[in-house]
Amino acid sequence: MAYKDLQDYLQTLDACRELHRVRVIVDPVLEITELADRMVKTGGPALLFENVKGSIYPVAVNLFGTLERTCRALGVTTLDEIAARITALIPSVAPSSLADKLKLLLRLKDIAGLQPKSIRSAPVQQIIEQPADLTTLPVLQCWPKDGGKFITLPLVITKHPDTGIQNIGMYRIQILNSLTAIIHWHIHHDGAAHHRAYREHGRPMDIAVALGCDPATIYAATAPLPSGIDELLFAGFLRGTPVETVPAVTVDLQVPAHAEFVIEGRVHCTETRREGPFGDHTGFYSLEDEYPLFEITAITRKKSPVYPATIVGKPLMEDYFLGKATERIFLPFIKMQLPEIVDINFPAAGVFHNCVLVSIKKAYPGHARKVASALWGMGQMMLTKTIIIVEDTVDVQNLAETAWVAFSNVDPERDIFTVKGPLDVLDHSSPTPLYGSKVGIDATRKWPEEGHPRQWPDLVTMDDAIIRRVTQRWKEYGFS
Repeated sequence: MAYKDLQDYLQTLDACRELHRVRVIVDPVLEITELADRMVKTGGPALLFENVKGSIYPVAVNLFGTLERTCRALGVTTLDEIAARITALIPSVAPSSLADKLKLLLRLKDIAGLQPKSIRSAPVQQIIEQPADLTTLPVLQCWPKDGGKFITLPLVITKHPDTGIQNIGMYRIQILNSLTAIIHWHIHHDGAAHHRAYREHGRPMDIAVALGCDPATIYAATAPLPSGIDELLFAGFLRGTPVETVPAVTVDLQVPAHAEFVIEGRVHCTETRREGPFGDHTGFYSLEDEYPLFEITAITRKKSPVYPATIVGKPLMEDYFLGKATERIFLPFIKMQLPEIVDINFPAAGVFHNCVLVSIKKAYPGHARKVASALWGMGQMMLTKTIIIVEDTVDVQNLAETAWVAFSNVDPERDIFTVKGPLDVLDHSSPTPLYGSKVGIDATRKWPEEGHPRQWPDLVTMDDAIIRRVTQRWKEYGFS
């Protein structure tokens, strides 16, 4: 199903008893974080704080805080349903690169009428605040050593100065005062690339920040789409219906018409401020650094909006489930490029960019190394620090099984290999930022051609006939 907006989604969660309303006064400084952290780590419901200290607006958190809730947010029973829809649309003869294949797919969907639809008036512009005041929003300070209050679930909208193509990314925003903030985007992000292009032109960049869209649009802002692919078109594909947009009031951008709030403004091409520290999704504080200054020109909103937030920190956190959605949804595109891949798993402890587990149909010596090298050349996979390759007999979604096979099958000198390349800016282990070493681990069974002349032992398994017989007689043994 397609949700009209965030409040439509919250009503559905309420009806399904997946929403807990907190009616007592709650402090946005640390207290909401502690409550949300307990909920996500125990598989608890989404939370709606109706009485937030210092603000008239309620706060919604933990919107994607379980796998089941993430599926509900995207209108499916399992995330693999979306992957199956994508697989069915992939043409048998297609361009060679992964990015070109995805662009072709989304062009097909564009023809089907799922491109964003611009309208003249919108709920998000029922109230226009000029001058604006960021301090009226119930922005959270999540962790004790954070450098201030941060908007944590923003859909940041920018446009390339030369192509005119819009991009939506999710980059945290630190509030400085009523009219200024700091936008935190990493060097590899499209928003940062747009900013560099404006800097070359020597002029500030228009920016809009949508808060509280429908869940498919929120997810699309986090998806690792190739540069130039419209996130709102992808959201339309997920929703099965177009995302409605409206021209912003003070900047030259199209914004989601059914967002709860939109913050409009401009980012300086050269002026920066010291941002951070911030308790990040790695479970560690990201350090202070210089990021662009964001000056606010207007805030537009609904008459009775809900402010959305998410908490990141030591896993397991809500962002894990958004990452799991990306893992399942984008697996067909990875398989298009590397058909020998059977499955992948980004475990929670790997915080997305630190580790990925991959199972393959091994066909020749060195196959695992080939797959690892290819994955390091794919989009945001270039930032993955550790890739562990096993064979298709191993269920990489089963961490205990994968660890057992890897611990058993690896000869360190032969099977562990390192390369150097780009790293996520949040990787604090590398001696230098953004660049360092990565490791591949070939945990497949080794062939003589790979330097293993000894016989490889058989796996201990039960006879299939015995398994069937015991299954048929299970209740006869006195088991329920």
